[in-house]
Amino acid sequence: MKSSFRLSELEFLTLDDLEPEGKRILVRVDINTPVDPKTGKLIERTRMEEAAVTLRALSRSKVVVCSHQGRVGERDFVPLEEHAEILSSVMGKKVMFIDDVMGPAARREAEGLNDGDVLLLDNLRLMSEETQQYPTVEEAARTYIVQRLWRLFDGFVLDAFPTAHRAHPSIMGFPYYLPTAAGVLVMKELKQLQQLEIVQKGPFTAVLGGSKVRDRLEALEALLENRRADKVLVTGVLALVFLKAADKYRGKLEKVDEWAVSKARELLQRYPPIIEMPKDMAIQRDGERVELPISELPPDVQPLDIGSKTIKEYSKIIRSSGTVFMSGPPGAFELDGFDVGTRELLHALAASFGTTIVSGGHLATALDRMGLSKWIDHVSSAGGALIQALAGKELPLLRALEYSARKMREGGYREFLEGRAVSPAT
Repeated sequence: MKSSFRLSELEFLTLDDLEPEGKRILVRVDINTPVDPKTGKLIERTRMEEAAVTLRALSRSKVVVCSHQGRVGERDFVPLEEHAEILSSVMGKKVMFIDDVMGPAARREAEGLNDGDVLLLDNLRLMSEETQQYPTVEEAARTYIVQRLWRLFDGFVLDAFPTAHRAHPSIMGFPYYLPTAAGVLVMKELKQLQQLEIVQKGPFTAVLGGSKVRDRLEALEALLENRRADKVLVTGVLALVFLKAADKYRGKLEKVDEWAVSKARELLQRYPPIIEMPKDMAIQRDGERVELPISELPPDVQPLDIGSKTIKEYSKIIRSSGTVFMSGPPGAFELDGFDVGTRELLHALAASFGTTIVSGGHLATALDRMGLSKWIDHVSSAGGALIQALAGKELPLLRALEYSARKMREGGYREFLEGRAVSPAT
């Protein structure tokens, strides 16, 4: 499970390299936050607290912040107005919000900022380009998002480590025009990855859950192909996909396409001894938690957690592992009675003598609530990006940072190097 990214081998700019005081700086963060399905409100503020560290370091700059939130068509696809309110609370200062991304209103607000001001743009995924992948910096730079915004700024900061595995224009495009530095969160994650590389030892176990099935399958395939996992314990909706692929689950899978089941079936055929599936799961019946063997699960009721037998078996594997990585909750831990799997597996990690890594906003929140964060070697709000890094995959965000450092070294940002501010867009 060692990472191929060695900090000593990476070339990138820091905030100091941008000389940001008095300049207008665009900051790409990831404040994508779980949304309460009943109220539509944000559930936690972990990623806002992380983003605030870099924003405070730019306190003498004119700062424009951008992020995505949720996926188009999903319940968590919401505007960022509440994010601005929470950021204001975290930072102890007003964070302005504009319900625009790259239009005239957003550009006017950005142009009118004073030193110390912070402006949050609306959800980047309101723009269809931000849902697409661009394999090179040059291609991403040709998008409308980049073309309409870059002239406003003197520098760009990439601090969206949870989105580091996505080659979206807001990650890849701006470094073509603007000197681009790593934010504080990205620096922290890279340093901790380097430290983990030193202390990790086998056997390596990955515990994967949550509801982002496609992301988890892509990451799982990377782990297996690069021989970075000796055991993979699947939980959550991901477990249902594998159980369906193994013809052990009769129920329907909501919002899960056939590709996912087909990919899970392929991975089971290629790596049968490595992937462990639940033996029992819990459903809700008359408002109570009821545990059933997989073969007895009713087809019309979706399970909400792993069962006690599975918890016991998985915990034993975790405790015997040299390195354990966990991403995504095993069940609907926000529901009363269905946080058992999440709680017990996190306790198993905390009690482990191996190197322990927990990733994803949901699990970071659960650790805080249980007071277990200090017992885990590395806690990250990143999910898929951290898995990809541990699997040895190249991360587009790091590629963008290296591109900018190289271009700066070769004198490619003429306006910046001559000390002239970039002219605002008209």
